[in-house]
Amino acid sequence: MNSKISDKDKKDWENFLSDSENLPDKDDQFIKNKIKKTITFDFHGYSLEEANKKIKDLIYKAYNQEVNKLIIVTGKGLHSKNDKDPYVSKDLGILKHSIPEFIKSDNELMSMINETQDANIKDGGSGAFYIFLKKKL
Repeated sequence: MNSKISDKDKKDWENFLSDSENLPDKDDQFIKNKIKKTITFDFHGYSLEEANKKIKDLIYKAYNQEVNKLIIVTGKGLHSKNDKDPYVSKDLGILKHSIPEFIKSDNELMSMINETQDANIKDGGSGAFYIFLKKKL
């Protein structure tokens, strides 16, 4: 390998460094194309019926707006009044389990969803979950 740099190469390099024209950043363009839209919705205070209606509307709206990810906060059920109903488990929060079941039982909603997944601690941990939506056709 030749360790000597030619005068032409030195001059080209100096011209490149002194040129005020900005070269396009290919990495920046890639990042812009990968930006994902995310919506977070908190269901604290919703009844089961209200929550089911709202989640359906939310998924349709997000899908049509080409949102990639929904963060659904249901809470853990720690403050729910389940203990007053003998037919409901005291260990389970109503919305935490019923919203995912409602979604899974609706084929039309499932046709818009790639997957659902438990949320990370920063997004609500066991009191939240993610819905990853498909791209609109």
